[in-house]
Amino acid sequence: MTTNARGPVIAQSGVVPPEIAVAALPEDERVWVPQAPNVWFRPLMFNTVLGQWCNLLKVTAAGIVSRHRHPGAVFGYVIKGKWHYYEHPWVAEAGHFVYEPPGEIHTLAVPDDCDEMITFFNISGAMAYVDEEGVQVGYEDTFTKIDMCRAHYERVGLGAGYVDQFIR
Repeated sequence: MTTNARGPVIAQSGVVPPEIAVAALPEDERVWVPQAPNVWFRPLMFNTVLGQWCNLLKVTAAGIVSRHRHPGAVFGYVIKGKWHYYEHPWVAEAGHFVYEPPGEIHTLAVPDDCDEMITFFNISGAMAYVDEEGVQVGYEDTFTKIDMCRAHYERVGLGAGYVDQFIR
């Protein structure tokens, strides 16, 4: 370790992956990956070492998106529209920041008066889908998201390797 005028500097060893700088809202609509009816995600970064992913979630119809829990913290920022959790009294609207504590079960829903919602999410760990009793019925993680992207991008003509630019 070396020091400079501001304090210690930690020497880096090995290869440092390159940074990512992409337009969050893509010009090419094919970049949006279908997740469920009226629900898409736009990948921004997949961290395969930490199991973290950052994406935009876009919903174009009112209703329940999913009931789920996360083992790690989730951070969100609403870009457009609004949404809420049935389990909480607040509504997240454009410009709102949201923190989701690890382990909490919540049901994301878009209200009837919202025709499009887009939210940035930074997710650490898996997303476990649960039923009304809290029993896990499915999951997604950075690797299943990468697989979804590969299949979609191949299908729409961008090529399966298009997702590689987001993998770190």
